Amino acid sequence: MTKNKSGKKDNRENKPKKGKGKRMKKEAMLHSVMSVFQSSPKEPFNYKQISKLIGVESQVQKLQVVDLLYDLSAENFITEIDRGRYRYNGLGTTAIGTFGRRSNGKNSFIPEDGGTPVFVAERNSGHAMDGDKVKVQLFAKRKGAEPEAEVIEVLESKNKSFVGKLQVTKGFAFLITENKTLANDIFIPKDKLKGGKNGDKAIVRIVEWPEDAKNPLGEVVDILGVAGQNTAEMHAILAEFGLPYVYPENVEKAANKIPDTITEEEIAKREDFRNVLTFTIDPKDAKDFDDALSIRQLDNANWEVGVHIADVTHYVKPESLIDREAESRATSVYLVDRTIPMLPERLCNQICSLRPDEEKLSFSAIFELDEDANVKKSRIVRTVIKSDRRFTYEEAQLVIETGEGDYKDEILKLDALAKKLREKRFKNGAVNFDRFEVRFEIDETGKPISTYIKESKDANKLIEEFMLLANRTVAEFVGKVPKGKTKKTFVYRIHDLPDPDKLENFAAFIRRFGYKMKTEGSSKIDISRNLNRLLDEVHDKPEENLIETLAIRSMQKARYTTENIGHYGLAFEYYTHFTSPIRRYPDMMVHRLLERYLDGGRSVVKAKYEEKCDHCSTMEQVAANAERASIKYKQVEFMQDKLGMVFDGVISGVTEWGLYVELNENKCEGLVPIRDLGDDFYDMDEETYSLIGRRKKRRFRLGDPVTVKIANANLERKQLDFMLME
Repeated sequence: MTKNKSGKKDNRENKPKKGKGKRMKKEAMLHSVMSVFQSSPKEPFNYKQISKLIGVESQVQKLQVVDLLYDLSAENFITEIDRGRYRYNGLGTTAIGTFGRRSNGKNSFIPEDGGTPVFVAERNSGHAMDGDKVKVQLFAKRKGAEPEAEVIEVLESKNKSFVGKLQVTKGFAFLITENKTLANDIFIPKDKLKGGKNGDKAIVRIVEWPEDAKNPLGEVVDILGVAGQNTAEMHAILAEFGLPYVYPENVEKAANKIPDTITEEEIAKREDFRNVLTFTIDPKDAKDFDDALSIRQLDNANWEVGVHIADVTHYVKPESLIDREAESRATSVYLVDRTIPMLPERLCNQICSLRPDEEKLSFSAIFELDEDANVKKSRIVRTVIKSDRRFTYEEAQLVIETGEGDYKDEILKLDALAKKLREKRFKNGAVNFDRFEVRFEIDETGKPISTYIKESKDANKLIEEFMLLANRTVAEFVGKVPKGKTKKTFVYRIHDLPDPDKLENFAAFIRRFGYKMKTEGSSKIDISRNLNRLLDEVHDKPEENLIETLAIRSMQKARYTTENIGHYGLAFEYYTHFTSPIRRYPDMMVHRLLERYLDGGRSVVKAKYEEKCDHCSTMEQVAANAERASIKYKQVEFMQDKLGMVFDGVISGVTEWGLYVELNENKCEGLVPIRDLGDDFYDMDEETYSLIGRRKKRRFRLGDPVTVKIANANLERKQLDFMLME
């Protein structure tokens, strides 16, 4: 026997119970009959044997079994092999693919060659875990029912670690998890607790799931701290997504051995920019400065602008301990209150960081620009620099707005050139997404005390334009090859054309706000111009954030690949990531390839780099999901003391399980569960992003203004529940 969340005993036997004197409902009987055939696919059964196996004793119910056998035979689910004896008809129909586990029991099997997901009932899951590669037996499809399958073998197991809260009693322990892929708590023997106490947040690995057991058996891998404590919760979020929350000691030690001095021999190999005015502009809390700008006027009155990027790959050698760790992580992760760096702190915050008044090695793109920001010449070189000043975005913005402050002439010139570069980019068809972000002010314990809007101002855009210029130039240098020359393998950042169906749905949706947008044109520039026109129209309107969000959803996701198709959103034929090697592994790959090709080296193996690109794209998405989860956690924490308070908001999401509402005041988002819309039964209309009442025809649409009361704030689930106020 094991125990469930409430502490009650669970019967480990999955056999049907004999219900003496109890009448079995038809649906339950049907499932029991099907289970008998599916669990013994080679054996024939008659109605008497089936009745006995499922616990049916009354003559009336036995006759119902006879009827069910007849129906299942007519549907080809079973075959009558001789009079009154039937055998399962799904034998031999197997497939291989991925198992998707869900805590609500709606498990699925996705064939490896694509195709429609197939439902797998919990009783037929074979205790496979989410993401496992499995072999299934496909059942004969019943008329009017969705196809089903049964797991017959787990071919490859995914990592079976889960995060949750320990519930420790005198004799045993459980991990209580809110994981969406596991409905069952994990039973932990007392000797496998690793010192964990009741209420601790922990990572537990499933070691066994006996066939007849309701609960899997596990062992504690690590204790993260007391549930509710900020660091424990942030580490739990990272662990949930399979991201590391501590830096390996051996990698830190390897970094500590790297000398921080630059030899005269190394300086002699590089262009010397130490006497050229150079500065960094970064967020106020940044420590890893991976880009700097230099500027000077040339004798011909043009401007030389240097985009200097930290030369990380000078220090991090391929296949070294530090490199393998960086490649595995692929990116730094930015949670609400902390950064989990890709590289050891000694490298990212000290040796490589372009700190003021320190000589630093950099990889640079140097541009000669005229007064109209036309690029007359460019070159890509290894350099040595010495930053004269560290600006925060706020400090640089003040110089731009007032015309006063350190290096005002240079900052104003860079700002003027950046604005001209930006103007040309939009003229060429770049999409002008300019969304704001909601950030939290947090106290020393990590508790959120207020929210504020982070906007992209001129100082941010100044840096952005020169980084875009450098990235594009590097991609063109490798990607554009003269006729007769073979293209060399490179890492590109690509962005495909918008999905036409999504774009049509988006255009239909905005019409109810009174906006129009053509989704077709003679070129892809026409579509982006139409989109920009719309984004200009909605600027500063109440629906601006909603429409921008939906516009972004109609776009494809940008990703890394060795196959260049250009970057639609930026309107660049060639684009890569070169400017952030401290926090992104693709940029390190680009630095290495660039160095190789500048030195006349041969092309690298494409397949190997495509694999690396796929990994980086995947990890980028995982990191983004973890970042969103940390924001969600802080939103719930911030709203905990506001239960019962009433706020105005806007419907920001419509799903079959309820309405998501974003509050106007602080941009926190919560759910109005569909069960709380008690005045009617509501159906989801995907085309109009609406919930529509069956009887009263009341409609809740995306973008509708609503007033809600804060009903519940569940930190464990990172979920805010709202109640709709009439």
